[in-house]
Amino acid sequence: MSERSILLVDDHPIVREGYRRLIESRTRHHVVAEAETASEAYRLYRAHAPDLVLMDLSLPGPGGLEALRHIRQWDGTARILVFTMHQTAAYAVKAFEAGAIGYVTKSSDPTELLSAIETALGGRRAMSSDISRALADVHLEGRARPLDDLSARETEILRMIALGMTDEAIADGLSLSLKTVQNNHYRIRAKLDAPTDALLTHIAIEAGLLGDVNAAAD
Repeated sequence: MSERSILLVDDHPIVREGYRRLIESRTRHHVVAEAETASEAYRLYRAHAPDLVLMDLSLPGPGGLEALRHIRQWDGTARILVFTMHQTAAYAVKAFEAGAIGYVTKSSDPTELLSAIETALGGRRAMSSDISRALADVHLEGRARPLDDLSARETEILRMIALGMTDEAIADGLSLSLKTVQNNHYRIRAKLDAPTDALLTHIAIEAGLLGDVNAAAD
C-alpha cells in the first residue's frame, strides 16, 4: 500500500510516541499530527485532512466519541480507527454508531493494530479479536444492554456525568447550551430509569465507560 497520513489522538505523549514509532517503523505510513484533546483532534483534522485518524476514547473533557462524531459531521468520509483500553461491546457499538471504521483495544498484540490500520485504510471495518468475540457474545445472548437506547452524544454526556462534571462544565466542554445539556441529562435518566447521578455513575462503570480510569492513573 502507498504511503498514507495518520493523525494520532491520545492524551498521553509517551503513548503517542510509542505508537508513532511502531507505525513509522513497521509501515510506509507517517504520522502527520498528534492531538491530546477532542477539540485539538477536530482542528488538526481540518488542517491536515489525514487519510486515517487513530483515536483513543478517553480524553480530558469531551472524549473520543464526541471527537469522532464532530469530525464525521464535518467530513462524512473520515476514516477513524478507535484504539482504546475500553474492552466492552457497548462502547464499541457506540463508536461504530458514531461513525468509526474500526475498534482495536490497547491490550491487543501490536500486529493486530497494524493489520487494523491497513484494513481501515482500505475502507473496510476493522476490529481486534477480543472485540469481535465480545460483540458476538452480545449478539448470541440477545439481551438488551443499558446503553442500547442512548445516542453517541448521550453516551458521551453520561461518561462526563460519571466523571463528576457538572452540567455547566459539560455544556462548556461540548460547546452546547446549558439547557441542551440539562435536557439530555433528563433524557438519559429517563432512558436508564436512574433517578440519581450516583446510579448513572454506577451504570456507566458497569457498562465500561470508565474502564480505563484506574489504568490512566497508574
